Amino acid sequence: MELILLFLIFVLAAFLGLELISKVPSQLHTPLMSGSNAISGITIVGALLAAGSNAEGSITMILGAIAVVFATINVVGGYLVTDRMLGMFKSKGVKKK
Repeated sequence: MELILLFLIFVLAAFLGLELISKVPSQLHTPLMSGSNAISGITIVGALLAAGSNAEGSITMILGAIAVVFATINVVGGYLVTDRMLGMFKSKGVKKK
């Protein structure tokens, strides 16, 4: 019963996330990406705590390590995308004759 409830929460969160992301205008992408990077930083801390916990069995450590890898990829990718988008607003410089 608990597994069905957790799966239902996952499906609802995925649907809500898809609906929210699809309605975001492109001008708000960079500020939202910065917020997403902050949330992923918190995820890394939680994943490190899960990976380093003294829980019975190694499944917690394995899932925590996988979460650290995915959250790190998300943070690095988010910063790269943000940097690239901010680079589009930099002036190219004036060419001299």
